[in-house]
Amino acid sequence: MPLHSPDPDDNDESPPNQPQPASPDPTRTGTGTAIATAPSLLHLSFNQDSGCFAAGTDRGFRIYNCDPFREIFRRDFGPGGGTSLVHMLFRCNILAFVGGGPDPRHPPNKVMIWDDHQSRCIGELSFRSEVLHQIETIANPKGLCEVSHLSGTMVLACPGLQKGQVRVEHYASKRTKFIMAHDSRIACFSLTQDGRLLATASSKGTLVRVFNTLDGSLLQEVRRGADRAEIYSLAFSPTAQWLAVSSDKGTVHVFNLKVDSGLLGLDRSNSSSESNPSSPTAVSSLKFMKGVLPKYFSSEWSVAQFRLQEGLQHIVAFGHQKNTIVILGMDGSFYRCQFDSANGGEMTQLEYYNFLKTDETF
Repeated sequence: MPLHSPDPDDNDESPPNQPQPASPDPTRTGTGTAIATAPSLLHLSFNQDSGCFAAGTDRGFRIYNCDPFREIFRRDFGPGGGTSLVHMLFRCNILAFVGGGPDPRHPPNKVMIWDDHQSRCIGELSFRSEVLHQIETIANPKGLCEVSHLSGTMVLACPGLQKGQVRVEHYASKRTKFIMAHDSRIACFSLTQDGRLLATASSKGTLVRVFNTLDGSLLQEVRRGADRAEIYSLAFSPTAQWLAVSSDKGTVHVFNLKVDSGLLGLDRSNSSSESNPSSPTAVSSLKFMKGVLPKYFSSEWSVAQFRLQEGLQHIVAFGHQKNTIVILGMDGSFYRCQFDSANGGEMTQLEYYNFLKTDETF
């Protein structure tokens, strides 16, 4: 076995005091009478500032606030209400969703626009009308596509025409950049809010690379682990000082990014959630032999970790409080954790809920 900094993914030991997500309880009336089982979860997504998230179920959808955690509203359409995709538009009353599951509410080839003030659909996109821009990509079964969230930037990332390639469209400057990110196919990627940085992971899931989308240059490479993994989620912190990664290995990693914030127009000095820009990066202790030993031994490792149920899909985002991470699981689990930016190590769990437990009051 090669000598290297220990990777939490190799440790099968369960984290101390790790709560076991409860099995969904029946929905109950005010008198405690069971009327139905909890819905099945079909989709999870954060809104653009990660302050809220949406959950699509086999009965409809629900909207939650992350901090403090609470359910904002739900629309349970009952049988025939399956919603396979649901996305918020920041924090307004407009949502977009797609029917799905065993009993979909709407045809899966239509995107429905929902106005929750009116509690009805106000439009639909069926893709039979003219579209703004059509881009040809390599086979993309996951539907990978990311867009920037700041007005005026207008950046879109999608798979290119070759395996391992990402295409970046800068609509404001009318430029297209092709980035050969990996040798194997792209499994996951993420943009910063302004679209200037791109994080990518391949189907191998061992390395995550960070690129400058303006010129396509590789800025940093970090290592999740040594063995193959399926990367479920990549997330930049608001000022691009940190990068969070979740995978099927049951560990969420946080990496310290060393991108020159001045070149990217980012201001870390006034960030309430990202202090201590000089925090250490976890690097193999054998880095002094770089150039002699394989690249694996000089890889940059994560600063902080949080262990979860292995094999279950989780997505991650950075919280609005200092050095916090929000983790959502496809079993209905909600975690809010805090990491030590100076010393790293295991994250501290601040909150846990199962948001599918319909008899639980938040």
